[in-house]
Amino acid sequence: MTNNWSDWQQYNDWHPDLDSFKETLDGGQAFCWEATDENTYQGIVANIPYCVRWEKPNKISWATHSSLFDEADALFGKYIGTENTYQRYYNVLPWRSDPHLEKCMARFPTLRILNQPSGETLLGFLCSAAKQIVQIKEMLSLIRERFGSEIVGNQKTLPSWDQLYAIDETALRECKFGFRAKNIKKTADLLHATPEILENLESQDYEIAKTTLSTLPGVGEKIADCVLLLGYQKLEAFPVDTWILKAMQRRYQLDDWNSKQVSHFGRRHFGSYAGLAQQFIFSWERKASRK
Repeated sequence: MTNNWSDWQQYNDWHPDLDSFKETLDGGQAFCWEATDENTYQGIVANIPYCVRWEKPNKISWATHSSLFDEADALFGKYIGTENTYQRYYNVLPWRSDPHLEKCMARFPTLRILNQPSGETLLGFLCSAAKQIVQIKEMLSLIRERFGSEIVGNQKTLPSWDQLYAIDETALRECKFGFRAKNIKKTADLLHATPEILENLESQDYEIAKTTLSTLPGVGEKIADCVLLLGYQKLEAFPVDTWILKAMQRRYQLDDWNSKQVSHFGRRHFGSYAGLAQQFIFSWERKASRK
């Protein structure tokens, strides 16, 4: 880091093992983090640049540009969450009666759900259709570089939805958005006309919020659940992508169930924090497949 960065600040409300640390930041929840070495990530959250590192024994520290320290300090705990909160979540999940969930939680014992900016989360998951994590990051990096606002140190924000409204579809396609450009442009136009769509989601019940979010172009069942879980902390949401669909068929004998049925099962079986259970299962499945 350069001299413009603050000193390292230890965060004492999360003591993750290394795998849980990496999977939380870079396992498909968020697309803003890039590894700078084996134990360190750098990224921009809510227009604030961070560097976050893991150290033995299970400690994390963060740093930011010195000029943004106060804002970064206030945001970081909200973004990562607290020990007391997550102990309650872990204890309520039905791992005592679900051997597969217990195994997944044992593999990533301190995994968390990032509390992300909702607008950024929506954009990221609209980019996710038929794309892998590395490709989503590339698209967002390109649009950040070409259309984002400068923060400090030549770093740029993701364009807001108001800024996206001013960008035409052709320019979005030049950022490798492909067919997603059409839906993102239509969504930007709709949010420009009715910004209250996103503003009202936080106060709405899960089912109502999902119905509301699904009115946006390109937002189906899976994207709506991802945005509600990660951008609005509606932890009862149970997103179902290809990984989860296959995992639930294989591990829970849900053969021939479609995504909507599996999502409903997930919410009923795992309860109020089904989205956290989903992330444990998703992470375990990806790790198992790599082996």
